[in-house]
Amino acid sequence: MRSLKCILLGLVLSGIPGVYGQSGTLQGVVIPGPVKKVARVTGAARATDTVPNPNRTDHFYNVGGTDLGIAWEMGDGTVGLFFGDSYGRDFKPGAGGPGNAGSWRSNVLAFSTDKEPANGIRFDSMRTAAGSKDAREIIPSRHDPDCKGDHTMIPTAAIHAGNREVVHCMNIHCWEVPGKWRTNYSALFFSEDRGNTWRSGGVRFTADSKFAQAALAKKDGFVYLYGTPAGRQGAIYLLRVREEAIAFKNAYEYWSKNGWVKERETAADPVVEAPAGEMSVRYNQQLKRWIMLYLDAGRKAIVLRDAPEPQGIWSAPEIVVRSSDYPGLYGSFIYPFESDTQLYFLMSEWKAYNVFLMKVDLKRAGK
Repeated sequence: MRSLKCILLGLVLSGIPGVYGQSGTLQGVVIPGPVKKVARVTGAARATDTVPNPNRTDHFYNVGGTDLGIAWEMGDGTVGLFFGDSYGRDFKPGAGGPGNAGSWRSNVLAFSTDKEPANGIRFDSMRTAAGSKDAREIIPSRHDPDCKGDHTMIPTAAIHAGNREVVHCMNIHCWEVPGKWRTNYSALFFSEDRGNTWRSGGVRFTADSKFAQAALAKKDGFVYLYGTPAGRQGAIYLLRVREEAIAFKNAYEYWSKNGWVKERETAADPVVEAPAGEMSVRYNQQLKRWIMLYLDAGRKAIVLRDAPEPQGIWSAPEIVVRSSDYPGLYGSFIYPFESDTQLYFLMSEWKAYNVFLMKVDLKRAGK
């Protein structure tokens, strides 16, 4: 631990940012290049679309409007994709968000065995209600009126760990001004039957938690859960747990300035400074780097950072895509496709209120 502190102190004194939010110009190893919209993932094709729409979720699954698109590789190699608040085929894009569309579901779930995302992601199926072709709500919500209780249940991250599927969800109490909202709690839910049924495992985070929203990644037997407070204004924090113990919160360790601290969330210190919104993290085996994408509301962009270790030191943010090019962009969920030259991710657009597959070229610094 002493050697780690010495390294961090030297970096801070030399003007390079450390893991606790110091500003600086640490050069990343992974630099994003040109970005391209590859395909529409959800909703009906529009006259203005210039990309394919392989799924037609409005027609086949009664999903005309939805957002997020959290992708993870399940235990059998299938890719699961969780989406947030979803609405029926009567959805029409307009000022932004769902508008007056019907068939509200807090979240829906799709599956894909498509291993080549270059032409879009083709769904094999969506989880539907018995006797229906409509995508069903997976993690239930009471759908109380906004600010009156359990308004909706939004997935923020998912992973396969401990021989089960795991999703982190935030239970929304109140949508406030854009970029700010309040939760009742956040929690992990578990499935042992390939996403058909889900149960709460007793892992909960309070409304004021640093882990109200999450990104999930794993390496060498550990699951790493990156967290932010509710909304898009907070810093990013980190906890870890042995994969087999993910359902036991008393086994969680939180990253602090003094190293890993067990069972004490209040000890967690930022690994990336504010502001950070929806995020995803993945260890790239080919690049031997941790890759992070998140929405940076201050820069009005989705940005990329990389690091040699899960706690950092994280590079300075590099802009991947700007809201000036894609107004109302949000969400930045890495698709589980391994490449050292390309990164695929799922991005939402508020006015379209649907999800699109994006691709960004990667290069190594100095090349």
